Amino acid sequence: MSVPSLLGVFAHPDDEALFSGGVLARHAAAGARTAVVTATWTPDTRRGAELAEALRILGAGEPRMLGYADDRVPHSAPGSPRLCAAPLDEAVGRLVAHIRRFRPRIVITHDAYGGLTGHPDHVHTHRLTTLAVQAAGLERLYPDAGAPWQPSALYLATHPHSALDALGELARAGKGMNTVPDERVTATVDVSPWLERKWAAVLAHRTEVERGAVPGLLAGFPRAVRERILSTEWYIRQDTVSRGSGQTELTV
Repeated sequence: MSVPSLLGVFAHPDDEALFSGGVLARHAAAGARTAVVTATWTPDTRRGAELAEALRILGAGEPRMLGYADDRVPHSAPGSPRLCAAPLDEAVGRLVAHIRRFRPRIVITHDAYGGLTGHPDHVHTHRLTTLAVQAAGLERLYPDAGAPWQPSALYLATHPHSALDALGELARAGKGMNTVPDERVTATVDVSPWLERKWAAVLAHRTEVERGAVPGLLAGFPRAVRERILSTEWYIRQDTVSRGSGQTELTV
């Protein structure tokens, strides 16, 4: 059975490793085409270089960046608007161009909460991706962005209520815990066979490790705690075409 091509769309460098590093590594190892679009920062920054290293580790190709500024770090993209303040139609069009160029069967992004912490860039990336996945298949929308291409499914990276026990260390470190009812989760992926690669990709984001963001918090936890947090990934599937159109399931 062929493994479907996979495009991740995430707000910041490091989100791809933290939220979907295991699935990206698993699909790449199975021979699928995989790639990541990052909404903020630029390739000529330190974090852009760290992203390139993380994607190399995960087998997800070269960075593809929309070039907007991080909501809380204006120097992340000098001269560009903050992601949340950028014209919506322009941002969707940029992402449509990436989708049409890569032509993925599956797109992965943040859930409607923007993940556990609810960062505004995460929430806005969810909105952009939801719109762009629909628009990419319609030839009269963004005609200059390439030939139409309709991904078959959108998967939202999420965390169920039942994961709260495993995530307890993050909660005690002051991170928000936006979780969804377990019945909303449609794919639960054990990524423990790819955990070493996923963790190496997280550590590639040295800036975030050094400043004590989530990668730094995880690095300070005992190995058993860290592995309990990172060894499972959860997703909510949203079909964009009939399921009878071909293989569009995440490899679980």
